[in-house]
Amino acid sequence: MRCFWLLALGCWLLIGCKADDSVYREYCCRFTFDTSLHSPNCHLTSILGNPGHFCKVTTTIIKEVRYLITTRNYDGAVENVAITTEREAQISFILGAANCLIIGTSSYDNRLIVYEGQCPNCLNDYRGTSYPMTWQDGGQQLHCAKCDRTYDVNNGVVANGKGGRDLYQYIVAFDGTVLRAWN
Repeated sequence: MRCFWLLALGCWLLIGCKADDSVYREYCCRFTFDTSLHSPNCHLTSILGNPGHFCKVTTTIIKEVRYLITTRNYDGAVENVAITTEREAQISFILGAANCLIIGTSSYDNRLIVYEGQCPNCLNDYRGTSYPMTWQDGGQQLHCAKCDRTYDVNNGVVANGKGGRDLYQYIVAFDGTVLRAWN
């Protein structure tokens, strides 16, 4: 019986310590957004559950007020969302390599996805954080001007250009009210 428990404990440790290789961990990501505190027409709220809809999300502080700046993929509309409630003010926002996340719902499998906002191949090859991507093809692709690769936003794979790494992903959860992304 003792051997059984030692074997079970060993297996549990091996399984519990296995890193999920699909989650990008080089730059920290900690993002929380409570949709109940914002208008249903807010970009972040409206993209959730809408296949093919994505937003670029960055953050800035202006006159001691934090803002989330979102840019929708399908029309390029920009929205500044003030984070003003006491509950939200307690949240620290860390948005990956260069303060940018791509958040949305895949039109392929209706899955919520959060990508790193920087080109994965340039981050890996050149280091630094100067490799932002821009929307293309009606917002269904992200393009990197540095390496000239284009990525399919619905699955993260290289759609055009020299092959390479897929878009880096973070863990994401949405409980119907609160959206979270982390690594």
